Amino acid sequence: MEAEVQGQRYKDVYDGMKERNVKDSTDKLAAAHVTIAGSGGLGSNIAIALTRIGVGHLKLIDFDFVELSNLNRQQFKLSQVDMPKVVAMKQNLQEFNPFIDIQTAQVKVTHDNVKDLFESADIICEAFDNPAAKAMLLDAASEFYPDKPLVMGTGMAGIHSSNTITTKHPRPNLYIAGDGTTKGDEGLMAPRVMICAGHEANMITRLILGQTEI
Repeated sequence: MEAEVQGQRYKDVYDGMKERNVKDSTDKLAAAHVTIAGSGGLGSNIAIALTRIGVGHLKLIDFDFVELSNLNRQQFKLSQVDMPKVVAMKQNLQEFNPFIDIQTAQVKVTHDNVKDLFESADIICEAFDNPAAKAMLLDAASEFYPDKPLVMGTGMAGIHSSNTITTKHPRPNLYIAGDGTTKGDEGLMAPRVMICAGHEANMITRLILGQTEI
């Protein structure tokens, strides 16, 4: 009986998702493969947004562990401190939507492993907090996968106006969300980080649904 109740709950979740999503979007979302590099402030919020709308195949990449200092902006719980971020994130995502395929890689992204890590991705999502890592992924993705869309984030620190965060399309297959200027030494807090993550998640959604312009 308990299994039947749980099964009905899962069905209700799936039916509710189909009912509330944009018309005719569910099948395209379910078929999409998105790889998210980083499961911190940007990555955890992006992953949750894509999970809730039913993006069918997510790959989460991060080498780090959940720390107490992460909890001001990253979507983890106190009980998950000291867990690998990708393990904790997968655990949370499966509670939101049990119907999607979630793969994890607890590894640091380097130029040498980009080709293997992002091979299955339809869309590559950058969600690092390190400028050098952002630049490395941009260079490597441009080298190995120039035809795959790359969605990045830069500039979400401080408590500046949310209206300064936008999405830009500087060249084919490259989309950059953020204000482009603020740096992490100003401090990072949930509201602006989530706004930037929302821009990235929304651009990814638009790309999946065939809208390539901003």
